[in-house]
Amino acid sequence: MSSPKDTTVQAAGCVLWRRSPVDGELEICLVHRPKYDDWSHPKGKLKRGEDPLAGALREVEEETGYAAALGARLPTSRYTANGRPKQVSYWAAEALYGAFAPNHEVDRILWLPPGTARDRLTQPRDRTLVDALLESLHLA
Repeated sequence: MSSPKDTTVQAAGCVLWRRSPVDGELEICLVHRPKYDDWSHPKGKLKRGEDPLAGALREVEEETGYAAALGARLPTSRYTANGRPKQVSYWAAEALYGAFAPNHEVDRILWLPPGTARDRLTQPRDRTLVDALLESLHLA
């Protein structure tokens, strides 16, 4: 029998993007989590029995305030968090409408050009998702 320590934490998220309202250029949304003082893509743990696609959209809306349209599947991240294996399924997602309001998980968001977003991300593993997004949009 496996212990909870051996159980992989399942999570999902999106690389959220939009066209800039100013110049029409691609922008990527990053979230700042004060608990970890980091910049990342919106993501979170799945609820028991939750479909990863539904979980990814739920997390985007909870963390950014934006409803989104799912796009291409992006690479899955696998790493250890708090001593447990974690697997995060990612999708590209276009922001449709909404507005950010600070909450207990996320106190700020930034909409940044891809290169700036890549540099701002705290975890190197999150940077490859920017490249994957650009490839999925045929911009790489």
